[in-house]
Amino acid sequence: MALLRTHSWLSSLWLTLVLLAAAAAPRAYAAPSEYQVKAVFLFNFAQFVNWPADAFPRPDSPFVIGVLGEDPFGSQLDDVVRGERADGRALVIERYRNVGEIRNCNILFIGHTETAHLGEILAALEGRSILTVSDADPAGPRGVMIRLVNENNRIRLRIDVAAAKAGNLTISSKLLRPAEIVGRGEG
Repeated sequence: MALLRTHSWLSSLWLTLVLLAAAAAPRAYAAPSEYQVKAVFLFNFAQFVNWPADAFPRPDSPFVIGVLGEDPFGSQLDDVVRGERADGRALVIERYRNVGEIRNCNILFIGHTETAHLGEILAALEGRSILTVSDADPAGPRGVMIRLVNENNRIRLRIDVAAAKAGNLTISSKLLRPAEIVGRGEG
């Protein structure tokens, strides 16, 4: 049964990606770009991670997906979440130039441009219930909760469960099953 649910989740993800590609190029099939795929992953993380109640300042607060540094998504992330909800909350995209601008954020994508500051960023976010996601070099500083790794043109997940637990986040087994699980000392 668990295999069927994982297959169902992966099928849903694939269908979403196909629909994205169809919407972007209605007259010809084009494979989704790397950042279209990553945008869909960010949206799906909102569905498969549980945040503590105090991660939201008010009962009607939106669910915030943030992008720190240079935005590699363009409008793709906005397009993916437009009209969607996470746990009954409206989804909002915010962009930050530096970690000091982050107030209420639930998922934070930390792009390549911030690799040199990754250790400082993670230290500034320590103790906050913010799911950190990055596609920066996996050999870089440790502590990013989810790394999106491009291997042979396929996006793979590397999840640091200890880092997520330290942020009081619970990651669904549906997300953990297809991922490579790493510890704080493994990257």
